[in-house]
Amino acid sequence: MRFISAEQCRPVVTHRLAFEAIKAALVATASPASTLFPVVIGHGSEPGTRFTVKSATQSVNVPLTGLKVGTYWPKNSEHRLPRHNSYILLLDDDTGALNAVLEGGQVNAFRTAAADAVAAHYLARPDASRLVLFGAGHQAKYEAEALLERFPITDVLIVNRDRQKAEALCDALAEKGVNAGVSDAETACRTADIIVTVTGSTTPLFQAEWVKPGTHIASMGSDARGKQELPPALFARARLFADLPEQSRTLGEFQHAPRVSEHDDESITAIGNVIIGNAFGRRGPEEITIFDSSGVALQDLFIAAAILNALDNAGA
Repeated sequence: MRFISAEQCRPVVTHRLAFEAIKAALVATASPASTLFPVVIGHGSEPGTRFTVKSATQSVNVPLTGLKVGTYWPKNSEHRLPRHNSYILLLDDDTGALNAVLEGGQVNAFRTAAADAVAAHYLARPDASRLVLFGAGHQAKYEAEALLERFPITDVLIVNRDRQKAEALCDALAEKGVNAGVSDAETACRTADIIVTVTGSTTPLFQAEWVKPGTHIASMGSDARGKQELPPALFARARLFADLPEQSRTLGEFQHAPRVSEHDDESITAIGNVIIGNAFGRRGPEEITIFDSSGVALQDLFIAAAILNALDNAGA
């Protein structure tokens, strides 16, 4: 069994590597050759803690089977430890033996940002220059960096309850030559080309009428029942996309979207089908598009495999 520590992952994981790995994972997610198993959500002895287990298998090209355990221990910051962490386990598809374990806290941040960047590549206007981030926590910086590599973004507006955290993120982005500033929600939304929500909210962060035509929105904070970042009134004005539509209906942002029938998922398009050309992405400059990124295990398996390959090629 091979153990890859966070320190070993750090030199090889990049936004470019993550983009290509997650693009392939999203295609695999839409394939009948893949199976994603029910998500398990639990917590430690203190209810404020949380862990999530996501697992999957796929048999296209090189088979991949395994799982990711994501953890959130909020009091870790008191001990100078990360509150978020994750561990990716790759199994031998023939024997079930444990082939590799990757300590993936930072890897998970790249993976999550890459999913939104891949979706934006197909759904946002290519000339998008103003990015709005709701949230200024650990993940927000990765989201911005991934999009900065793909779009001609010159301005970033940050909406966050903690102004000090928002200003710290502004400073970090300014070092990359980006004009970043703190904003209120309405001003930010009315001028945004791309909006990314990176929060743990259980109520909408802004009003539907503030979103202008042509905006692309990515919601990545809604990954459990009861979480909510977007106003449901916006769904009627937009086209809806997700990494996994059925999961988005139960755990993601689209649990708040209206249904035509009990089994109605046709109003939500799997982004993997857009990538392979089986569905339309953005159809015009005035269209509003929404991508819900609730996260699937295949993303973790694909990026883990890409990291192992990069390490092997580097002789690590």
